[in-house]
Amino acid sequence: MNTLELLRADRVLTVVRAAEISDARDLCAALVAGGIHVVELTYTTPDLPRHLERAASTAAETGAVVGAGTVQTGDQATQAINAGAQFLVTPGQGPEAAAIAEAARAAGIPVVLGAFTPSEVMTALALGSAAVKIFPAHQLGPKYFKDLNGPFPGVPLIPSGGVNATNAHDFLAAGALAVSAGTDVVSPADVAAANWESITAKAKTFCAAIER
Repeated sequence: MNTLELLRADRVLTVVRAAEISDARDLCAALVAGGIHVVELTYTTPDLPRHLERAASTAAETGAVVGAGTVQTGDQATQAINAGAQFLVTPGQGPEAAAIAEAARAAGIPVVLGAFTPSEVMTALALGSAAVKIFPAHQLGPKYFKDLNGPFPGVPLIPSGGVNATNAHDFLAAGALAVSAGTDVVSPADVAAANWESITAKAKTFCAAIER
């Protein structure tokens, strides 16, 4: 099952933003135990390639699919791919969006480009984005996804930013492919303290909320 198929099945991925990660393997295992298999480690974490490599090299054990987020340059894209990233995610479309998309295409992995407006969604699709991340999603809410489905029927959209267990189901009901779970599931404090049981419990709560 490829990343997009897994997202379509699980309907959720988690975005990890933490000042430090004590063990990326244990973090991924904790998330999978809670029902979340797609894990986005971001460039806001120092020494990201090391954590990506640890998570990717143990993916067969944990069952996680691990990618890199907050990718802003072609060099970062290549670095993440070399470390084992199975997908790339950008916060938006900067001057190197095409280079990032090309690096993903050359490596045979999906890229999810960030967008906010319909014009940016069109640009992301033209660059070969496998899905489009809408960020920050909470600014316009679930109704915006219903509106986007008009001109973009069938385009896989993923809300990110401000998505939580309270509103995640509404985004999905409005047509989102999947939702991004952030600190609602993976708090920086839990990651730094290796509080894996808490992360598993929060992941289970989130997954239950989107099934209601």
